[in-house]
Amino acid sequence: MTTAAETAGGGHARYTYRLRVSSTAASALEAEWARCRWIWNECAARSKKAHADDEKCGPARLDKMLTEARTAMAWLREGSSVPQQQLIRDFAKSRAKALKDIRARLPMRQRAGMPKYKKKHQTDPSLNYTQRGFRLKDGRLHLAGGISLTVVWSRDLPRPPSSVRVYRDSLGHWYASFVVATTTGHLPATGRVIGIDWGVKETATTTSDAHGLPHAQHGKNAAQRLAKYQRMMARRRPAKGQAGSKGYRHAKRQTAKLHKKVARQRQDTARKWAKSVVRDHDALAVEDFRPKFLAKSAMARKAADAAIGATKAALIEMARKHGRTVHLVNPAHTTMDCAPCGARAKHRLPLSERTYTCTVCGTVSPRDKNSAHVMLVRAGLNPASADLVSPATC
Repeated sequence: MTTAAETAGGGHARYTYRLRVSSTAASALEAEWARCRWIWNECAARSKKAHADDEKCGPARLDKMLTEARTAMAWLREGSSVPQQQLIRDFAKSRAKALKDIRARLPMRQRAGMPKYKKKHQTDPSLNYTQRGFRLKDGRLHLAGGISLTVVWSRDLPRPPSSVRVYRDSLGHWYASFVVATTTGHLPATGRVIGIDWGVKETATTTSDAHGLPHAQHGKNAAQRLAKYQRMMARRRPAKGQAGSKGYRHAKRQTAKLHKKVARQRQDTARKWAKSVVRDHDALAVEDFRPKFLAKSAMARKAADAAIGATKAALIEMARKHGRTVHLVNPAHTTMDCAPCGARAKHRLPLSERTYTCTVCGTVSPRDKNSAHVMLVRAGLNPASADLVSPATC
């Protein structure tokens, strides 16, 4: 199985494939992860001590620590140095970001947080390999240390990969995520533009009747089965300090599988819709909507099921991939403005009122359709002034 290419930044994309892992390979990967986890925890301990003693703990010192540890411990030398060095790099980046946020005096909720210890039974394995640590031969992935894995090639890689991340998810499935350099594949010009307004009744309302995105309700369709497994877990929940029974573990696994299935359905729906919108339009005026506040409202469950944030991210990434222009429009007052004449209502419309009526020009239109047209006006894609627009970071 493969997921669609995910943005990796700097003209790169990720291509993720399912792995078939033998018991021998699984044991080797878990042993490799045990070494890397020990190194991460050692880095965390030294970082904590250095922070308390006001000492430096940069990448150079961590590299020196790794060299000394591999020299002194035969157990570490049995594993490849490539994932261990990459783990050092990842730790240094996480620590640098946390220190940067602290120096910038950001609020606690916005800080990255210092790297924490990785516990044995609470952290899934994740190993990063650069080009010198892996190779592809006869359709198989060969990792440093003599680990050979079978890749389920659901599609070909466009170019030779520069790195790979081998990881296991919460269900016990192994994946290989390759980083590949990409180029923008420009689509033919269509001469059309589109405005997009996000909502809860419909996930996306657009100025084009053929490109609206209705609420797919993947979570609602799976709610009955999910409630069944959650009741099973509740009945079999073990006492504190005791291991869960076989029935409890089974119900827990089924719950996790269902959650993952729903997440994949939402992602698939978002990408297919984004591809159709990007293919048929040269420029997109997208509401720069941040649905976080909806989590505290009465519409929290329906808003989460709509997956507005994931759909918006998929749309921006697809536009970047195919060279389309995206304008992120500030959502302030978009439900109060009239698209044809630009007049602004004196009072906010309640959510129950789904029809917009302009008191100046008399225009009557569905509320979300009017907002989608306002996106076009503000982005300058309509014969009107543009305001409150920021370029998309894509």
